[in-house]
Amino acid sequence: MPLVRIDVRKGKDVAYRQEIGRVVYEALVGVGVPKDDRFQVISEYDTDSFLFDPDYIGIHRTNDLVIIQITWNEGRNPEQKKALYKAIADGLHSAVGLRREDVFISRRFAPTIGLSRRMKGASIARKSGERFGS
Repeated sequence: MPLVRIDVRKGKDVAYRQEIGRVVYEALVGVGVPKDDRFQVISEYDTDSFLFDPDYIGIHRTNDLVIIQITWNEGRNPEQKKALYKAIADGLHSAVGLRREDVFISRRFAPTIGLSRRMKGASIARKSGERFGS
């Protein structure tokens, strides 16, 4: 179950932000994430709270930068990761006109013991058969 955080500078409308979320979700499904497994948080920041180097490692970024952080299970191979990054960058370019250089993707891999499971209408964390929370 991936958890996606999408961060943008303030000033874009709701349709723009929702389209970014849609593109990221469809890219994840394209590399094997189950349909309807969509958990996203989209946040906006003022200029003074959204800091980045505009030319880090020789890639020029603009104020349209979108930062995407994906937390998902371990076990993705390099081809899946590359396919995901390409699908997101190309999809955002096509859908909202975002420059590929303005897509910054960070991924975090969670061990499978940290997965959230739905049980009796509430999400709970499981570890080695133990239940945490209620």
